[in-house]
Amino acid sequence: MTRSYLVSGRVQGIGFREWVRRTARKNGIRGWVRNREDGRVEAIATAEGEALERFEGLLRGGSAISRIESVESSDVEETLFSDFEIRR
Repeated sequence: MTRSYLVSGRVQGIGFREWVRRTARKNGIRGWVRNREDGRVEAIATAEGEALERFEGLLRGGSAISRIESVESSDVEETLFSDFEIRR
């Protein structure tokens, strides 16, 4: 299963993408994360359904210094990734 996430709030310039990458890898999730020009962070993640539910919950909680306002998620076409990376 592959899902797209858009995270809004205080999520840029504070190491949030690195936190997302570590969190994803720790939970067996593959995909990528990047900053968007509109100030949000976007992630695409592939894993089993339960792992993605857990990952979304972690995104909603955020890192210690982030402030999450909202997380939008939607299922997208299944994509296979070899790792979880930060994209520019």
